Amino acid sequence: MDQTAELEEVRTRLAAATRITVLTGAGVSAASGVPTFRGPGGLWRNRQATQLATPDAFRQDPALVWEWYAWRRSVIAGCAPNAAHHAVAHWSESPGFTLITQNVDGLHERANTRNVVRYHGSIWRLACSGGCGAGDWEDLRVPLEPLPPRCPSCGAMARPGVVWFGEAIPREAAAAAQAATACDIFLSVGTSSVVYPAAGLIAAARARGAFTVEINPETTGAEVDIAIALAAEIALPRLTSA
Repeated sequence: MDQTAELEEVRTRLAAATRITVLTGAGVSAASGVPTFRGPGGLWRNRQATQLATPDAFRQDPALVWEWYAWRRSVIAGCAPNAAHHAVAHWSESPGFTLITQNVDGLHERANTRNVVRYHGSIWRLACSGGCGAGDWEDLRVPLEPLPPRCPSCGAMARPGVVWFGEAIPREAAAAAQAATACDIFLSVGTSSVVYPAAGLIAAARARGAFTVEINPETTGAEVDIAIALAAEIALPRLTSA
């Protein structure tokens, strides 16, 4: 389907906007080779992400959970930002821009994107699981040793600095994301737009008067002003071109 007219309208609105907010999901990193862990193709050792990325899984078998995260870190370390990441980074050079990313891979940051809200945390950050009060810390080592890693403050086992299924979005990230819904244009890119709480952001932006856009290979039925059924790495460069 030719969506030239829709792309042109979004491009025009982006050029005129002073407050731009972009929400990204796994679809943005798919072209970089980052596994999405959704559906049958997302299995690891015959387990779904929902069986591993939970507090209960970590309590029951922390070594297994850390094996999975160590493997993911090794895969991501071999990936590079794609055209979608670079397009978002270009927009971020303007004042009034906010990126809210559900991705934990760090590829937006590697593309030099500014003002990033890590809605689900980062796979490159670790946190103490023992509740000693130490802040989380960055560890870019691949492979990560020893495994499981330990908190440098108290020696308790560390956990990945990500938001697991069943956990709340960190307060600071949630507040920053809500504040960013006060914008001129809100783009939801490479994400289903139906999974909460992230899905509520596009509705909040629309309620506050933003022009809302969904960019996803398959439209999700989300209530938006324009839905563009294209992959992020195809659509976003077309929105930044003159």
